[in-house]
Amino acid sequence: MSGKDPERTRDPYALGIVPPQPFAAKAPLRGQLVAVLRVTFERRGLELEPVGSRAFPDGSIAELAVTDEPDAQPGKTVQRAAYLGFVRFPTGGIVIVGDTCSIAGETVGVVAGFDTSHEPNHLNIVVRADRLAHGAERGLTPGQTVEFVLTSSGKA
Repeated sequence: MSGKDPERTRDPYALGIVPPQPFAAKAPLRGQLVAVLRVTFERRGLELEPVGSRAFPDGSIAELAVTDEPDAQPGKTVQRAAYLGFVRFPTGGIVIVGDTCSIAGETVGVVAGFDTSHEPNHLNIVVRADRLAHGAERGLTPGQTVEFVLTSSGKA
């Protein structure tokens, strides 16, 4: 969406007409880590798209990053980012801002937004976490289950 005229695209998020939490329910989205990263940036400049959700088709791959910036949310720029790895979703689904993200059953944080800097190859899912640590520092390994679950309150 960056740089596009919202009136021309008619995107409801860009037009500001989507309520803060339009989802009443959703199935959890599960995937497996296919690569673990060991990269941290203090000045990354990730531009979180002004959207509250993204769809991931069957077999899609996304890059997973965390930030410890408390105000990270759609429309904001994130500087501090640590990259966890790449996750493959065998069965597609939806990731929503505010979803709880866990890896191997351990809560990592909540989804803060999505960055499109690597499109059309893949999307970045940015998770707000208490700790800025990359995948290797967290002891992640390929094959671990990554899960995105709608929070009970539906709020980030």
